[in-house]
Amino acid sequence: MNLILRMIVLLVGSLFKPDLPVERPKNALSLRVLPNDIDINLHMNNGRYLTICDLTRVDMFIRTGLAKTMIIEKWMPVISEHTMKYKKALTLFQKYEIKMEVTGWDERSFQMVHTFIAGGRVVAEGTSLGVIVSKSGVVPPVDVMEKVVERLGRKNT
Repeated sequence: MNLILRMIVLLVGSLFKPDLPVERPKNALSLRVLPNDIDINLHMNNGRYLTICDLTRVDMFIRTGLAKTMIIEKWMPVISEHTMKYKKALTLFQKYEIKMEVTGWDERSFQMVHTFIAGGRVVAEGTSLGVIVSKSGVVPPVDVMEKVVERLGRKNT
């Protein structure tokens, strides 16, 4: 039950948001620190930041068309590396925004930046490497983007 309600709201809401480009998408979610997000120190648990980053990626998967392509192709998204820098704690019921941007890719992985903002100030920032995996191994990002554009039947905007 950990994040099930947030995930359901995100899945439904993402269907009604504008499409994102397949190449270098950017998105943002506005959230609030909930009681199940905090730890014994009464601020958002460090692990929760990583889980919230997952939500931004799911929103991006849906809005770019990657989710549909992954289902059809039987691909899975995997985070291979993630780092976070915490600058200021988020406290119970505090509003914040998390921005996510795919900043680039190489022959194996997509590079992403996740920025948590509260009160106009960056409170945490993370970077991650993500791969798309098929039964035969890692799918090169260029092939992923080409397949999404092909399935969508539209230009990569």
